[in-house]
Amino acid sequence: MDTLNGILDSASSVIWGPFVLIPLLLLTGAYMTVRLGGIQFVRTGAALRLGLVKRMDEGASGDISQYRALATAMAATVGTGNIAGVATAIALGGPGAIFWMWISGIFGMALKYSESFLAVRFREADEKGGRNGGPQYYLTKGIRGGLWSPVGAVLAWSFTAFTIFASFGIGNMVQANSMSEAMSDSFSIPEWGTGLAVAAITLVVLVGGVRSISSAAGRIVPTMVLLFIGAQLWVLVAFADQVPSAVATIFTDAFTGSAAAGGFAGAAVIAAIQFGLARGLFSNESGMGSAAIAAGAAKTSHPVRQGLVSMTQTFIDTIILVTLTALAIVVTGAYTLTDEAGEALTGVRLTSEAFTLGLPGEIGGYMVALCLLLFALTTLWGWSYYGERAIERALGTGAVLPFRLVWVVMAYVGATTPLETVWTFSDVMNGLMVIPNLIGLLILSNLVARETRAYLRFDPTLRATQHEIDAFFVDDPAYRGWRDHEKSLDALVP
Repeated sequence: MDTLNGILDSASSVIWGPFVLIPLLLLTGAYMTVRLGGIQFVRTGAALRLGLVKRMDEGASGDISQYRALATAMAATVGTGNIAGVATAIALGGPGAIFWMWISGIFGMALKYSESFLAVRFREADEKGGRNGGPQYYLTKGIRGGLWSPVGAVLAWSFTAFTIFASFGIGNMVQANSMSEAMSDSFSIPEWGTGLAVAAITLVVLVGGVRSISSAAGRIVPTMVLLFIGAQLWVLVAFADQVPSAVATIFTDAFTGSAAAGGFAGAAVIAAIQFGLARGLFSNESGMGSAAIAAGAAKTSHPVRQGLVSMTQTFIDTIILVTLTALAIVVTGAYTLTDEAGEALTGVRLTSEAFTLGLPGEIGGYMVALCLLLFALTTLWGWSYYGERAIERALGTGAVLPFRLVWVVMAYVGATTPLETVWTFSDVMNGLMVIPNLIGLLILSNLVARETRAYLRFDPTLRATQHEIDAFFVDDPAYRGWRDHEKSLDALVP
């Protein structure tokens, strides 16, 4: 086990070091932000209205509404990353890591838009007419012609393989293990009990496929998000006088690393950047390509519209939820405390301590445990869909049922088995998913920028109907080809 831990640590250090994912994420995110005209700064309001208020495009093709596609992506991303991941980033990289989580979120919105746009633009249908989209499709269909075709195929199959492995780490065992620990610490429920309950509930939800997952997520996600935000705001009100200094500490330590434990200042800054970006990606999954899989199933009138709706998921996750959690940890000073053995608090215990300091009595620990249970459970469901789509792409529809059964069993294993190496394993697999996806986004950036500009000149407020969109773009070969393809997919629905 020590050998495996060493290999994973070395791989994580390289992948998340200063020469691979850190520059790739930052530069690709900045590049797409420029190419898209700062879309995350000027279109977020309209996108939130479309996704959360209007919720669906009438008469559009797809399996689930735009809101449910957003809820499914939110279910997969609003998980332990928002509770344990934020705390781990602060514990390992100091409060300055939060600044780099913000950077990952801001640039990540442009990445999330781009990958979700492409997921709809190049989606396909399964044998029952259900929509399937994501990097495993658009990397192959979008990157083609001459010498480019093999490149697209290699990127797509690499992404598919990494997604299958990553789903069992970030999406399954990490979530199940976090739930069992929280239930054991707060309510003295044995790990096997939590494991059985999680496995049983997950089996029931997975039977209905994406419609069942999106339906459950659409009901649970708003409740859990509002509950968590309410608790966060309570803590911040209780420590309101500390908020300005906490914000200043985050900005200062992002460039000095003075709060990060050990090492010289330069190493501390690198740690803040490394853990901020890694945990930021773990939290919002922007650039990873996973949320694009949910976007590919959405009922939408145009790929731009779903891209914008999907982009709001990163805004809600990182700019709102991560920020509030981080401020709660910093204003209470919980990140400076140690446990009985003199070790610095980290993960769920750090977040729980911050909420305990800010909420009345012992309610803080129970609140974190409840939110973690809801977050992790819905993440487990959302990632099951991502893994299922990847396994179907690799092995066909016949592999879906065995995958679901294995998924349920591994949820129980994750809940009942110590998983010291799983966080590092998840970081490695997440990073490996990102690399082919970002390379593909760079190759396809001209297409994304060109078609985005064309649509937003016509419908900047996202209020056009399907009929108006069709009438305006009737002479556009790219749009006409997409609509004809969509109609052919509709014909496959029984």
